[in-house]
Amino acid sequence: MSEVQTQSAGADGTYGQFKLEVLEDWLRTQGIVERGTLSCQPLTGGQSNPTFLLTSGSQQLVLRKKPPGVLMASAHAVDREYRVMNALQNSDVPVPKLFAFSDDIEVVGTPFYIMEFLKGRVIVDQSLPGMSQAERGAVYDEMNRVIAALHQVDPSAVGLETFGKPGNYFQRQIARWSRQYLEANTENIESLHALIEWLPQNIPEGDQTSIVHGDYRLDNLVLHPTEPRAIGLLDWELATLGHPMADFAYHCMSWHIPATLWRGIAGLDLATLGIPSESDYVKRYTAATGLKGEEHWDFYIAYNLFRMAAILQGIAKRAEDGTSSAPDAKETGSKARPLADIGWKYAQRYASARR
Repeated sequence: MSEVQTQSAGADGTYGQFKLEVLEDWLRTQGIVERGTLSCQPLTGGQSNPTFLLTSGSQQLVLRKKPPGVLMASAHAVDREYRVMNALQNSDVPVPKLFAFSDDIEVVGTPFYIMEFLKGRVIVDQSLPGMSQAERGAVYDEMNRVIAALHQVDPSAVGLETFGKPGNYFQRQIARWSRQYLEANTENIESLHALIEWLPQNIPEGDQTSIVHGDYRLDNLVLHPTEPRAIGLLDWELATLGHPMADFAYHCMSWHIPATLWRGIAGLDLATLGIPSESDYVKRYTAATGLKGEEHWDFYIAYNLFRMAAILQGIAKRAEDGTSSAPDAKETGSKARPLADIGWKYAQRYASARR
């Protein structure tokens, strides 16, 4: 009986083994595959939940599973990923077709789900090299359309009214990521400490609640092979009910992160590239959704840079402890300080403008 040895994934260590024949029998019982020998290969992409491409004859499917071992209660929630994508099947948000979810650990060792394999493009570089001005502009328009569509979905209308806690989103998130940084502190980042103190005292009044993706960015979208059209939004691990402007501003951090630092487009000649300015991009989103966020935009950006810095500090901690298998974990973790410094700059600008 053959076994699949999964990849190691950072702090989660080795995912362990599962028997391909057991999975194949389960897929046949569910009527998902009919004939042909099942083959399996790991898919990479930085996901914390191990993901595999399954091939059976002409069929191609994706298996996404929870890693084994003792995990944080809210982490690696593949059941929540399945739930939100299933709820969005008939919406304007492109999501892959889902086939089944199972919490039977006898199949692959942990809960898992099966979805279609999307044949398209996944692009990491947000400057979109090799494209024309018109093509780049069209891709950015499509990114804007998808996140605007997500934030316009009524959670109650799709059965997601209990998907998260409505209200006080910023307060809860700031507390969560502050704890993570303090627990995973490998160096004293002055700007991050300043943000931990400043952010809770400057949360804008008023509240809004929508479905939020939590990690919306270009490389979590699968684009059509030739058209500037999204055919699937993936990696819903951080999805919940939250503040839409927090989700949108996270997506817009790239306008504030230098291309020379990490995954940003700041400093590039956007007009020549055909990429919209941040102000134009925000205007398109607010026109589509009716949401207003310009008055507190610097707060939203400061908050998201703080959140990302705290996440990267966790990566730095795992690199220091030797529990991360990612070869670039130390380098990635080193981005925490410069991102926190940029975040503190926007916090100060927000405070200055409101005096």
